[in-house]
This record gives sequence, structure tokens and C-alpha cells, in this order.
Amino acid sequence: MPEGPGRDRYFDSLRALALIRVVAYHTFGWAWAGLVFPSMGVMFGLAGTLMAKSLERPALKVVRGRLRRLLPPFWFWGAFVVVAMLVHGWMPGPQIVWWIVPLGDPPGNAWGEQAWEILWYLRTYLWFVLLSPLLLRLFRLAPIPVLVGSLAPVLVLNFVWAGPDNRVGTALWDLSTYLFCWMLGFAHRDGVLQRVRPALVAVLSLAAMAYGGWCAFSQRAGYGTYDLDENPLAQAFWSAGFVMLLMWAKAYFRIDFAWLTRLRRTNRLVTVFNARAVTIYLWHEIALVLAVPLIDRFWDVPAFEAYLPLESQWFLFAVGWLLIVVFVLLCGWVEDVAARKKPRLLP
Repeated sequence: MPEGPGRDRYFDSLRALALIRVVAYHTFGWAWAGLVFPSMGVMFGLAGTLMAKSLERPALKVVRGRLRRLLPPFWFWGAFVVVAMLVHGWMPGPQIVWWIVPLGDPPGNAWGEQAWEILWYLRTYLWFVLLSPLLLRLFRLAPIPVLVGSLAPVLVLNFVWAGPDNRVGTALWDLSTYLFCWMLGFAHRDGVLQRVRPALVAVLSLAAMAYGGWCAFSQRAGYGTYDLDENPLAQAFWSAGFVMLLMWAKAYFRIDFAWLTRLRRTNRLVTVFNARAVTIYLWHEIALVLAVPLIDRFWDVPAFEAYLPLESQWFLFAVGWLLIVVFVLLCGWVEDVAARKKPRLLP
């Protein structure tokens, strides 16, 4: 998200932390990472808050603006991925239309899977943006009942009807999993959470997290792991409780992280993360993929082999971030163009 006047450094810091956690998860594959910090739930919650704020303006203008900021960086990134897959034997069909507007999962081949498998987030975000004018209107009719009821779809999909086994079904699962977090963003923006008693928030949040954690560990045999990313029901409830606490604490204690502006380097880093969030998310998997053959070349240099921890995943993590920085410098300007700003190497 581009930096703008009046940005909340608390939310900006959470978004930066979420992006770091995403890269770490895709590097190390830690199953426990989602329990410590459910990045995707946090990101959807923050996006819901910003969307509710933006919808104080005409809805069509807001949706058009969101699409304008999201799609050009996606097209720029997609051009490289699609061409690379074509070179490696991929032959697209009519579903290539999802590479233009990712309302469905864009198709691809196994060679490029590590790059395009992350697009579920953009597809889900795009649907939430399109649905937000209706969702916000519905929420404001009965805030608490609608907020609580937003957990119903994931329960229905788990216990009543699993949905169609196609792109529509996949989209329904992702939307249902993170619907509550998105609606929490509305609740925060409208001051609903601030009016709820602290004890009730604590009880509901911890109960949701307890149920999500129980689902993750009790269904571990069926999913082969307790990783929340593999269990939508566990992800939905754990993220619901976790994000509710973050949002409520922000509203109740009026946390703004204003002190961050006194730490110039850290504040600058948070600014860059937020202004280049789409670039970092889209290019981070490609950076991690490229880091592997790059590190392989290091073995040919005796000094590197002797003194660098070439076999360490932490070294892969570090090299991956160096390549992410390169992609931010080379490709981040597209986000400026999409936001109708002057292109810059760094914001």
C-alpha cells in the first residue's frame, strides 16, 4: 500500500511484520509460524480497515482505485512468469483470462508453481474489494450479529457442504476463511470494537483461538500437520481471535506507534515495506527460487565455501532478502505508476 499522509504506524508495522513472516515461512516452512503470527489474517484485517475508510467516498471510485493499484504490478510480474512458463513448455487455454483479472486462480504449469501458487491472496483480496460496498452496508445494519455471523460460512463449508471442486470452490473456501478478519477491519473503523467490554473481548478472542488451536492439533493426522495454512477451519478461528485482540488493543489503548518516527531507519524501513507491499509479496518466491542456484555458485569459490554457512537455511533467507531488495529497486516503481505517482527507486 502506498504511503500517504496520516498513516497509522501501528498498522503499517503489523503489515511489515506480516510480510517478513510470509517470507520466513516460505523459506523455513515452519508449521508453527501461523500460530505465532497469522500473517494472512492480519493482512486481511488491515485491508478491511483501510477499505472501510476508503468507502467514505463513492464506492465505484474506491473499487476502481483499488483495481488500478493492484493490477498493473500484477500484470508486470505476470508477464515475466507467463513468458517463462511458455518457454518451459506451458500451453495456455481460455483460462489465461485469469492472468488479466485474477478473479479465479491463474493457470500455470508445474515448473512455475512456486511463483504462481501465492496468487490465491490477490484473488481473495480482489473479491473482498468488489464485495466490500455490499458487505459494509450489511455490516452497518447490525454490526455485532453480522460480525459473529461472518464465521458461519467456514463452518458450513466444513460441516455441511464442501462446495464445488473447482476454482469457485477454492475461492469460496478462502473467502470464508478470512471473512471474519475482513469484517473485523470494518468493526475497528466504525468503533464497534472499542465499545465492547474488555473482558468479553478477551473471552471471545481466547475462545476462538482455543477452538482454532484444538482444530489444528486434533485434526493433525488428517492434514499431516498442525500448520494453519493446511486447515481452513483452524486458520479461520485462530486468525479471528488473534486479529480481534490486535484490533481491539489498537482501539481501546489508542496505540499508534508514533514513537516509531523517532527511529529514522526503522521508520524508513516500515515505510518502504508498506509502499512496496505488492512488489515484495509477488516477487519474494521468485527471489527465494533464484537464491538456490546463486548459492550453488558460491560453492565454486573456496573462500565462500570455507567461511560462509552455505548449507544454512538462514543464509538462504538472507540471500533471498537481498534479491527481494533488488526486485524492489527494479520493479517497485510500477506501484508508483499504478498509484499515479512519480516513479521512484524507493519511496
